[in-house]
Amino acid sequence: MMAKKGPEPAQCKFIGEIRTPYGPDRCPRWPDENLPDTARIILFPEYQAGLKDLEKFKYVFVLFYLDRPHKQCSLVAHPPGAKGMEVGVFASRSPCRPNRIGLSVARVLKIENGEIITSAIDAFDRTPLIDLKPYFRDDDMKTEANNGWLDSIPGGRGANK
Repeated sequence: MMAKKGPEPAQCKFIGEIRTPYGPDRCPRWPDENLPDTARIILFPEYQAGLKDLEKFKYVFVLFYLDRPHKQCSLVAHPPGAKGMEVGVFASRSPCRPNRIGLSVARVLKIENGEIITSAIDAFDRTPLIDLKPYFRDDDMKTEANNGWLDSIPGGRGANK
């Protein structure tokens, strides 16, 4: 019996680019809105009308294309700082993924002239932008969330929480 063939690959349009101070040798793993760095999200002119009322939100989901992977995709990841731990790629934030889509939540600082100035985003300079979605506090904040395997690492981010 043959496996059922899935649908044709989806096509994405890039709607802009992300400008950051990060080059191939420097990019934060866990973007922190308290970093002094900011990002500029520049929408192409034909998409700028879609920014209407986005300034009313404090945070935005930023989806982007990981156009500069540094190694071959694997279904197993070795998270940095996890002392040899091996997890599935879907249980990690590794940039080496079957579909090279990045996701960050960024604080909206200012919007003007088709540009959004945000807190730090873990993307290299000139990363292609796929989409933006508003962060709704009541829908997107899950108070029962945990840190998964990070909770088991002594002294890790999830320890004693």
